[in-house]
Amino acid sequence: MPALTHDDLLRRAEKLRPPVQHHIDGADEPGSGAAFTVVSPRDGQVLAEVADAHGAEVDLAVAAARRAFDSGPWPRLAPAERGRVLLRVAELLEEQRETLALTVSLEMGKPFTDAYGIELRAAINTFRWYGQLADKVTDESPHAAPDALALVTREPTGVVGAVVPWNFPLTLASWKIAPALAAGCTVVLKPSENSPLSALTLGRIATEAGLPPGVLNVVAGDGPTAGRALGLHPDVDVLAFTGSTSVGRHFLRYAADSNLKRVWLELGGKSPNIILPDAPDLEKAAATAAWGIFFNQGEMCTAPSRLLVHSSVAERVTEAIVARARDLRVGDPLDPATEMGALVGEGHLERVLDHIGAGVGQGARLRAGGARTLTGTGGSYLHPTVFDQVDPGMRLAREEIFGPVLSVLTFDDVEEAVRLANATEYGLAAGLWTSDLSTAHRVSRALKAGTVWVNCYEEGDLTVPFGGMKQSGNGRDKSAHALEKYTELKTTWIQL
Repeated sequence: MPALTHDDLLRRAEKLRPPVQHHIDGADEPGSGAAFTVVSPRDGQVLAEVADAHGAEVDLAVAAARRAFDSGPWPRLAPAERGRVLLRVAELLEEQRETLALTVSLEMGKPFTDAYGIELRAAINTFRWYGQLADKVTDESPHAAPDALALVTREPTGVVGAVVPWNFPLTLASWKIAPALAAGCTVVLKPSENSPLSALTLGRIATEAGLPPGVLNVVAGDGPTAGRALGLHPDVDVLAFTGSTSVGRHFLRYAADSNLKRVWLELGGKSPNIILPDAPDLEKAAATAAWGIFFNQGEMCTAPSRLLVHSSVAERVTEAIVARARDLRVGDPLDPATEMGALVGEGHLERVLDHIGAGVGQGARLRAGGARTLTGTGGSYLHPTVFDQVDPGMRLAREEIFGPVLSVLTFDDVEEAVRLANATEYGLAAGLWTSDLSTAHRVSRALKAGTVWVNCYEEGDLTVPFGGMKQSGNGRDKSAHALEKYTELKTTWIQL
């Protein structure tokens, strides 16, 4: 982490000039000239006027990706050659890490320290990991009849449309792009209109690293226009999306209405975090619960927003989390002392406040926070918020809030905890705190979630897959399993 002061970062922010045009076929593309405004949630000030993609720009990007796939060198390179380019992307991301972290912090509000230390670390490691994996994936030759040779080969699917959200703009883009490129596909990336600047920079870095023209294209625009055009496009073979469940449904419809493209969805969550009375360290469990819900302003699909705690230790755990919420330093994302930055914008802040108001109205007890703060800055800041006495039927317990709002529910036995944990349409992640090995295994198996963390939360690396069950989506990001989304299995049977 660079030893930068608040003043250092403010000066760098004033000099920052991120790209504002689409990146198509290896070059800047202004498109039609239409633009949209990107506002920084830290102070409400305009960051940039960015080229706004409509159908014509999406057509250009997809056509470039199609040419690059059908007749360009990328799918035909030896996997090791593709891997070397991805490793070079990782090197350039490292070289520009400070600038990219500053861009992310300005456009979506997370503290610079988190953008640099967590977001950029994840993006760099993702390109590096898939660069190293590219030539390690093998085909198969099953034992067939004595007079035949059977081959099972993995072939790149084609043009991938990747649509990613604003909460981790580079991490989630990397989780889509890197495995798709490693497999030999070409990509059109559409970042959120709230956070396009870091993604547009990534497109230019990838070209500088040696990706041939058209292999990675980045178009900026909103979901109803650019996202829809990408989802409906007949020359897109795969659509990979991370975002809300409601928008994920749109992409399934777009696929049905166009070419039946594969659609891979990583969607919302309402993740339970279960603390049993035999947790190995209740203080650590409480501290981790607080960190999990307040990290990244609570703007995480895996945020442990439902704390399910045994009634015998509920008040002790809740008091510790409330104390942490009151002490947490909310402030300017460019201040290295800030622990929680700004929510992504005023519209999102108002939606979170609506959930808080509903919680109070439905009878939950507000223990901390519940109101906006730092109103004089012009930014979108909220006090970390904790509710207890939450009933499972309340909106607080059922709907994804996507903000720093914790709902505490209690239970009296393990079976009740599992029932509460699974009583949701989502199934993305879950946490469990216990000292009993048998309980850890039994409960982990019973939880309907794509990831279960035991005596920790948000831990892991690129060797393990990430994704959800139920209405939290399908398919998996990370690990070698992510390549399955971007490859076709072909059987060749040769009669000898």
